[in-house]
Amino acid sequence: MGSSRWKFAVAVFLSLAALLLPIAADEHEHTYTDDEEVVLWMNTVGPYHNRQETYKYFSLPFCVGTKKTISHYHETLGEALQGVELEFSGLDIKFKGEVMQTTYCEIDLDKAKRDAFVYAIRNHYWYQMYIDDLPIWGIVGEADENGEDHYLWTYKKLEIGFNGNRIVDVNLTSEGKVKLVPNTRIAMSYSVKWKKSDVKFEDRFDKYLDPSFFQHRIHWFSIFNSFMMVIFLVGLVSMILMRTLRKDYARYSKEEEMDDMDRDLGDEYGWKQVHGDVFRPSSHPMIFSSLIGSGCQIFSVSFIVIIVAMIEDLYTERGSMLSTAIFVYAATSPVNGYFGGSLYAKQGGRRWIKQMFIGAFLIPALVCGTAFFINFIAMYYHASRAIPFGTMVAVCSICLFVILPLNLVGTILGRNLSGQPNFPCRVNAVPRPIPEKKWFMEPAVIVCLGGILPFGSIFIEMYFIFTSFWAYKIYYVYGFMMLVLVILCIVTVCVTIVCTYFLLNAEDYRWQWTSFLSAASTAVYVYMYSFYYYFFKTKMYGLFQTSFYFGYMAVFSTSLGIMCGAVGYVGTSAFVRKIYTNVKID
Repeated sequence: MGSSRWKFAVAVFLSLAALLLPIAADEHEHTYTDDEEVVLWMNTVGPYHNRQETYKYFSLPFCVGTKKTISHYHETLGEALQGVELEFSGLDIKFKGEVMQTTYCEIDLDKAKRDAFVYAIRNHYWYQMYIDDLPIWGIVGEADENGEDHYLWTYKKLEIGFNGNRIVDVNLTSEGKVKLVPNTRIAMSYSVKWKKSDVKFEDRFDKYLDPSFFQHRIHWFSIFNSFMMVIFLVGLVSMILMRTLRKDYARYSKEEEMDDMDRDLGDEYGWKQVHGDVFRPSSHPMIFSSLIGSGCQIFSVSFIVIIVAMIEDLYTERGSMLSTAIFVYAATSPVNGYFGGSLYAKQGGRRWIKQMFIGAFLIPALVCGTAFFINFIAMYYHASRAIPFGTMVAVCSICLFVILPLNLVGTILGRNLSGQPNFPCRVNAVPRPIPEKKWFMEPAVIVCLGGILPFGSIFIEMYFIFTSFWAYKIYYVYGFMMLVLVILCIVTVCVTIVCTYFLLNAEDYRWQWTSFLSAASTAVYVYMYSFYYYFFKTKMYGLFQTSFYFGYMAVFSTSLGIMCGAVGYVGTSAFVRKIYTNVKID
C-alpha cells in the first residue's frame, strides 16, 4: 500500500514538472543538423480585430499534409493556460532542404465548407503558425471590391533564414488566389526556400518588437513625470510630517510638565489621545491578515518575475511568462504564510489553520474561479481559449501539493518568529468613543481619494500593458515596468501615511482597514480605465469577447489592489509604530 502511494506521488510530481518545465527537445534547444526535421505548427485562426478570440486552425476546413508522424512535440503549462494548442501541419520540412512548389492536399469544397471560408474572409480572419518558436501570420483570403466574390490563398511560400545550425528568421508569402466556388476541388501547396542570414540567434525576435511604440517620447515623459511626482510627494510628506510631528511632540512634552489641574483644563486633542486603541485588533482579523499575506506574496511575485523577464527575455518562448509566474507564485507561498500568520497571531487570532487556508487559496480561488467561468463560455464557442481538463487538474494539484504545504511552513515560521504582540502602547480594555469629525475626514472619503495619486503614477504604463495584452504588441520594456512598480509602491506608502496621520489626528483609530483600502482603491480606478480602453481602444463585441476582457481585467485589478493595499498597510504600520514609540505614555 505504501509503495503504491509513493509511486503515485512520484507520478504526480513528474507530471507537474513536465508541465512547468520545457521538455529538452530540438525546438527548445533550437539547434538542427542538416536534413533534420523542422516542424511547422498550426496554432489558431480568428478575427484580426481581436487577438483573444481565437479558434483552432483546423476548425476551418483546411486540409492536412501527407506527413503523419513527427519525432518531437512539446507543451508547457503556460501554453495550455493561454490556449496555445499546436497542431501538426503535415508539411514535410527538412533543415536546409529546399522544397519547390508542391501540392500537399486538396479541399473538396462543398457548400458548408465554402460558407465557412466566406464567413472567415468577411470577418478578416487570419491564422498563426510557428516554426522553431518563431510566429508566422497569414490571411485566410480576401474579397473583391463589391464583396460578392471571395478568394482563398492556397499557396504558402516559406522563406527561412538560418545562421549556422539555428533558425533565425521566417517569412510567409501567401499566393495562389483561388475563387471559392461550391463543388470544386482546391489544391493547397507550399514551398520552402532556405537562405543564410547574418541575424544573431539572440536578436531573432527583434523584428517582432515595436521600439517606436514602447520607447516613444510619451513613454519616457510619463516615467519622468511619475518620478518627479515621487520626489515632490516624498519631500512634501517628509516636510509636513516632520514639522507637524515636531509641533505635536513639543506640545505633548509641554503637557507632561503641567500638573494634573492644568492638564485637565487644557485642550487635549490629537493622535496621542488614541494611544490606548491604535493597536487594537482590526475588525475581521482573519480576512485582513489573509489579504495582507496575499498582497505581500503578489508583490514578491511581481518583483521576481520582472527581474527574470529583464534578464531572460521571456517573450521569446511561448507561455514562458505565465509558466514563470506560476512557478514563482508557488515558490513564494511561504511569504504569504509568514506575513499573514504573524499578523493574525499579533492580533490575537486563535483559528490559525482556517486563516492559513484562506490565505493560501484566496488568490488561486479568484483566478481559477474566473478562468473556469470564462472557460465554459469558451467551450460553448469552441474557442481555442478553452482550458483542457488535464491542465485544470494540474493547476489544482499545484495548489494542493505545493502552495498549501509551503504556506503552512510560512505560517508556522511567522507565528513563532514574529507573532508576539510587541506593541509600544498598551491596549485599553474598553474602546475609546470616536468623536464626530468633518465629512472629508471620514474613512469612506479617505478610501475613495487615496487611490487617485497612485493611479496617476501608473495609468500611462497601464495603456502600454493593456495594448501588449489585448492587441498585437510584444511587451519587452520590463525596465520601465520595474520603475513603475517602485514608483507605485513609494507613492502608495506616502499617500497612506498622510491619510492615516490625518485620521489618527481626528482621534479615529480605525487605521488598519483604512490604510489597506485607501491604497487598494487604486484598483477601482484601473478597472474604470479598462472600461474606457474597451470602448475606445478595442473593437471587441459579443458575449465571449466581453466576458473574457472584463473577467480577466477584474482579476488583474483585484490582484493589483490587494498588492497595493498590503504595501500601503506595511508602510503605514511602520510609521504608526515609530511615532508612538517616541511618545511618552503614562
